[in-house]
Amino acid sequence: MTTDGHPLLPLTLDELLTTTRSVRKRLDLSRPVERSVIEECLRIAQQAPSASNRQHWHFVVVTDPAKRAALGDLYRRGHQGYQSARTAMSFPTEERAAVYQRVRSSADYLAEHVHKVPVHVIPCIEGRPEGLSHGQQAALWGTILPAAWSFMLAARARGLGTVWTTFHLSYEREAAEILGIPYDRVMQTALIPTAYTLGTDFKPAPRDPLASMLHWDTW
Repeated sequence: MTTDGHPLLPLTLDELLTTTRSVRKRLDLSRPVERSVIEECLRIAQQAPSASNRQHWHFVVVTDPAKRAALGDLYRRGHQGYQSARTAMSFPTEERAAVYQRVRSSADYLAEHVHKVPVHVIPCIEGRPEGLSHGQQAALWGTILPAAWSFMLAARARGLGTVWTTFHLSYEREAAEILGIPYDRVMQTALIPTAYTLGTDFKPAPRDPLASMLHWDTW
């Protein structure tokens, strides 16, 4: 039980880290999410490390149905653009092909229903990437990403599901107008649909052997 009275799932730290999945089809679209639990997760996110220990973060939490509908329209436009531009893919095994089809089906489902997800969390950071060097852009993203991931971990621990999405960023300026975000000074980095999950029994996902991606001292 947390200080705000929100129960925590009985997960070890390793279980939390290995079972925080991208949740799409198992988001509960009918159950409201309390403002207090979102704020509790964001207070945890505030403790994430950041470049020069300067928290230039902002989190825009969207629960208004009309604004979620407007963001959903932008999201679907971005999703459709991605679908149109996507080239045919080949896979080394049938298993990998099946995994891809499941993920694609899940992504299509979310695009259709994203406006129904009760909470949209949009992590933002002061500054824009245009004109920055590769290193400067890495520092900008490296400042907001740990905070966003901390939010997602805290949400999982409280029975909430999340997924990092970026489709709406193809229309970031339009989203900024909907939400009153000062586009010229503040960059949106994602849209994280957030809801209670249908069941909490998430498991580690299959991954390639560590040796296939591990390099000691040289490539």
